[in-house]
Amino acid sequence: MPLNLVLIADTHVPKRARSLPAQVWHAVEQADVVFHAGDWVEAAVLDEFEHRSRRLLGVYGNNDGPDLRRRLPATAAALLGGVRFAMVHETGPAKGREQRCEALYPDADVLVFGHSHIPWDTVSPGGLRLLNPGSPTDRRRQPACTYMEAVVEGGRLAEVRLVEVQRD
Repeated sequence: MPLNLVLIADTHVPKRARSLPAQVWHAVEQADVVFHAGDWVEAAVLDEFEHRSRRLLGVYGNNDGPDLRRRLPATAAALLGGVRFAMVHETGPAKGREQRCEALYPDADVLVFGHSHIPWDTVSPGGLRLLNPGSPTDRRRQPACTYMEAVVEGGRLAEVRLVEVQRD
C-alpha cells in the first residue's frame, strides 16, 4: 500500500503570511505523513499541523524560538515503507551540499530540508536523495510558493512532485 507524503518547510506564519492557503491544509489533511522542515515561527502553527495531520514529523528552524525548540528536535529520522528518511532545517551552502549531507546522514535514503525557500531535488554520488520543498508562503526569488508531495511504494521513493501554491 503506498504512503502519501507532504513535505513542507518555512511556513513563517504569521510573519510572511497570516495563514496557510486552503490548498496546503487540504494536502496536509490528505497525507499519510507530513514532514515540516522548520521555521514554523509560532507554536500555534505546530498545534494546527498536529491537529490536521495523521502523522507529523517536524524539526525546528533558525526562526523558531524557545517554545518550539522545547517541542521539536533539531533533526529527525523515520523509517517509512522501507525508506529511511532524515530531516533538518538547514544544510549550509548549495556548493558541496550533496557530499556534505551524505557524510552527515549516512543512514538515510532521503534528506528533507528547508531554510533557503528554494526547491531542491538532487541525488548525491552515494545515492542520498535531497529534497527541499521551498516555502508555501514566501517565494523569495522563486516564481511561485511551493511544497512537495511524494509517494513511498514498494520500499522506495516512487514519486516526488513539486506543487505550486495557488493563492486563496
